[in-house]
Amino acid sequence: MTLAITDPDRENPSDPRSPSLARRRFAEILLGTGFLATAVAFVYPVLRYLIPPKASDLGSDSVLAGRVGELKPNSGKIFRFGSRPGLLVRTASGEYRAMSAICTHLSCTVQYRQDLHEVWCACHNGLYDLNGRNISGPPPRPLETFEVQVRGEDIYVRRLK
Repeated sequence: MTLAITDPDRENPSDPRSPSLARRRFAEILLGTGFLATAVAFVYPVLRYLIPPKASDLGSDSVLAGRVGELKPNSGKIFRFGSRPGLLVRTASGEYRAMSAICTHLSCTVQYRQDLHEVWCACHNGLYDLNGRNISGPPPRPLETFEVQVRGEDIYVRRLK
């Protein structure tokens, strides 16, 4: 008759409390979590592209864009129209024009170019005329135009209905 002395620290594959099984389970959880995080990192941008967020509202229908003496002829300025920027332009003849300052190509902020007498998007060299129509470059649509009202010394810009 032989007596077998068992060592409690010795690994036994049939014992669920075995250190090798605990390490294996830990490695499986770690790898599974890493795989899940990688899958989410790839899928999330695709879902954001396929289901874009709703465009935020411009806020009120009318805002104070500036004062009469603020703009000299053939100049422009950016103003806030709710949560988005707007562009107020005073033409060389002294007429005021207003439009959205968000390019219709990739939503960059546009600016008035005095040398060209046009609205320019620096992102991809898109050009708009003073009526907001796209005339060159990649912008696919015209800029949204606004109505300008001069009330005393204040210049108000109102969304067209």
